[in-house]
Amino acid sequence: MTTISPKNQIKIKPTQLFDGYRITEEDVLILTQEGTVEAVVHQSEAGDDIKKVDGLLSPGFINCHCHLELSHMQGMIPEHTGLLQFVNQVVRQRDAPADEIAAAIEKAEAAMIKNGIVAVGDICNTADTLFQKEKNNLYYHNFIEVIGFEPGLADEAFKTYKMVYDGYQKVFPPQQLSLTPHAPYSVSTPLWKLLAQFPGNHLLSIHNQETPDENEWFINGGGGFKALYERLQLKQSPIAPTGKTSIQTYADYLQKEQQLLLIHNTCTDAEDVRYIQDRFPLVFWCLCPNANYYISNRLPDIPMMLEQNAQLVLGTDSLASNYGLSIRGEMQRIQQHFPQITVEQMLPWATLNGARALQIDDLYGSFEKGKRPGAVLISGDTVMLLSKSNV
Repeated sequence: MTTISPKNQIKIKPTQLFDGYRITEEDVLILTQEGTVEAVVHQSEAGDDIKKVDGLLSPGFINCHCHLELSHMQGMIPEHTGLLQFVNQVVRQRDAPADEIAAAIEKAEAAMIKNGIVAVGDICNTADTLFQKEKNNLYYHNFIEVIGFEPGLADEAFKTYKMVYDGYQKVFPPQQLSLTPHAPYSVSTPLWKLLAQFPGNHLLSIHNQETPDENEWFINGGGGFKALYERLQLKQSPIAPTGKTSIQTYADYLQKEQQLLLIHNTCTDAEDVRYIQDRFPLVFWCLCPNANYYISNRLPDIPMMLEQNAQLVLGTDSLASNYGLSIRGEMQRIQQHFPQITVEQMLPWATLNGARALQIDDLYGSFEKGKRPGAVLISGDTVMLLSKSNV
């Protein structure tokens, strides 16, 4: 038995400690002054100068899906419009004065930090968030999101968003960047192929099966997207119906070694989960339950996904479709709809799974020696990111 007691260490004994894998009640977290994990040890081995705190102590939360650049749209779109109407409203209302957009971005990031979030998978259609991300308050993986309905304009769409990517590349290293498709219904077949083959696209984020209309188009060419494509007067639909679900269609365009982060999955069934997991070794399924409730008043079949051993992670989506940017709030929404799912089941989704999904589990997601994952204290509905000033 060893006793760890150097003077420059911070020792925290919470009521419960979640280390990224399990919850214990007798352990102490030992950190350096800089926040690097030294060890998790039984309280009998921790020595003196232990700070006791009430609540559950967890590694910092990972928000795997956000649209920080839409933060100024909070409250602008009513609840339960359905996805097609919601997307239409985002397109129509997202333009705003630059100072208003910037102020909302800064405020939203501060809210994420207050809510215990330490890393974010952020969707970028523009460079609007770059000024804030340069401050390095949070870790960001920037998914430069590509939209291009018209097959004949695939090269043009690719070049347009590649320019946005190039802007981020001046600030961020390649491992924090992806040029990624928006959704199956908004990216044409040739554009899918360009994105899948883009060098360095080791990680893709895809809005997946968020509405029944998506599968309806791919299976039989009907539904709301048929009407949308007609209204857009496209020369050719982005992807022709295949008789298969959307996810079973676009999977053919992807490379097996690419890691996938599939967002929403509101209408995904067990066959779809098995289909993808049999073909791709690294797949993470991101749940954004507050956004699903806000937009469609419907949540994914999470118990089914657990039965299929899906690797689940959590995201907040944007303030255009949420009441706040809180991973704890996402867990609470899940428990409202699925009370059989416990906090202990969900905490890995919010921490270690999320870190693995963003390929940052060398530093984030768990209390393991050498990592700097941040430490979040959860006490009832209160969440606090611990720092030297409040320990």
